[in-house]
Amino acid sequence: MSQLVTGAGAVASVGEGVDEVFRALCAGTSGLSELRGFDRDRYRARHAYEIDDRPAEGGDIPGRATAWLLRAVAEAAAQAGLGDDLSRVPVLVGTGLRELRSAELAWCDGVPLDPGRLHFGPALRARFGAERSYTFSGACSASLYALALAADLLATGAEDTVVVAGVDTLTESMYGLLDRVHAEPPECVRPFDRARRGVLMGEGAAAVVLRREESQEESREESAVSGAVLGRLRAVSMNCDARHVTAPDPDGIAEAVREAQGRAGVAPGDIDLVLLHGTGTLLNDEAEAAAIAEVFGRDAGAPLMTAIKSMTGHTSGGSGLLSLIVALRALSSGQVPPTLGLTDPVAEAAGFRFVRERVEGAELRLAQVDAFGFGGVNAVAIVERAGASGAAAGAGAAGVVAGADGRDGT
Repeated sequence: MSQLVTGAGAVASVGEGVDEVFRALCAGTSGLSELRGFDRDRYRARHAYEIDDRPAEGGDIPGRATAWLLRAVAEAAAQAGLGDDLSRVPVLVGTGLRELRSAELAWCDGVPLDPGRLHFGPALRARFGAERSYTFSGACSASLYALALAADLLATGAEDTVVVAGVDTLTESMYGLLDRVHAEPPECVRPFDRARRGVLMGEGAAAVVLRREESQEESREESAVSGAVLGRLRAVSMNCDARHVTAPDPDGIAEAVREAQGRAGVAPGDIDLVLLHGTGTLLNDEAEAAAIAEVFGRDAGAPLMTAIKSMTGHTSGGSGLLSLIVALRALSSGQVPPTLGLTDPVAEAAGFRFVRERVEGAELRLAQVDAFGFGGVNAVAIVERAGASGAAAGAGAAGVVAGADGRDGT
């Protein structure tokens, strides 16, 4: 049984709110800038995809991740008709590092720190009366792991409504770690391009409201009460292949994709759009492309494919949910954001229909959203356009796309 997405919220380096974020991504707007949060002279890389909300006089401040989380949840809850009262609604939050940046500021700069504010529960309770909040630290797939649990809660009848969110902020420790492992410092994120140098982190938060779908009649009544349905969550899969601490396993990724499609009751040829994980790292992109090529087989060149981290950077634990929100907007609007910086795709992606420029007017019904993290924590979601259940999958798109061999196609 699918679930209804009835609200969404987002904050990212490219904008505030789902509408602004989606418009910016479709316009090819990048959130890339020179590093603001800490001394860039200490690192080879000098850029990141940060949210510009620090004081004008400079310096970093604690609690930024919590602030974005509250704004994203507020936007999603308002759209779903929940308002500010989430006292009876569980809130599931996926994150990589929680408020680690606040801890860094306390340790290095003596900024006052309330240890109770390192997790999100107190802030969610104070703002929304949320008595049940749960945090999942599952690396880069954390928010889709939270989404999977939410889907289970609805499917079993344990809950009627769940808020799912994801958030992460740039930390100096993670930035420094990535700076040391890159052979050459990247200047930007270029997913699936042969000339990519690695990943740069981004900041942001995303949230959705998920509701249980009963019958078609009840769904119409639900829409009348809670606002328009943004789309349907058909399935979420997750696994942990544990093959390597950092190197992704194409077999584990492929299994996650197969399971998601199987749970959704769809075949690879039914998928119209893939929001790729696409981190721009030397190992991740090739592993993801190889897994997609294996699972999709002769249909690998059929769906449109894009990677929004080329504009938002890697937003870590919130990245999967942010991609899911973008996928839902793409399905409803027929517009698909481009992948910036992709000029010469890797061999493993031969024949993929990467979106190089904004696509408009596409007939899209089903989208796949990928999220893969350290340690082989893989998650894949399948979402469907609102009102498209049972309809034939759309085909074709008005706009510019390109296969991996550089040939343009429509």
